[in-house]
Amino acid sequence: MKEISVKTKKIKHDLSIAAEEQASFGEMAVLEEYLKLTEEKSQLEIKIKSATAELDKKVLGKYKILSADEIKQLVVDDKWMASIEKSVKTEMERISQRLTQRIKELAERYESALPVIYKEVSVLEDKVNKHLEKMGFVWK
Repeated sequence: MKEISVKTKKIKHDLSIAAEEQASFGEMAVLEEYLKLTEEKSQLEIKIKSATAELDKKVLGKYKILSADEIKQLVVDDKWMASIEKSVKTEMERISQRLTQRIKELAERYESALPVIYKEVSVLEDKVNKHLEKMGFVWK
């Protein structure tokens, strides 16, 4: 900002550089707005840290007065059960996807019935034998 203000002071008397001067003023305004927003951001970060610290104090105070049943509720039901439930669902989805993929593979593999395949093989075998006879080879 200092560099821009020095630069603007130097070019104020020169009318041929009016466009550059206007651009410098625009840069100055942008930089001032940036500094203002940066300051606001740092103030908000300080407020967030303070609120987080206060929340932590309140949580620690609450832990001291929890009963055994409430602790079990927090640890077992809320933490462990949720984790186990998520793991089970993930595993079920993985197994389901794998089964679906395997069924598709089997469906593609056994798409044609065996008698149809034997018939196609027989037709192709006859064609090959005819071509071999034309070339002078006798098969069978």
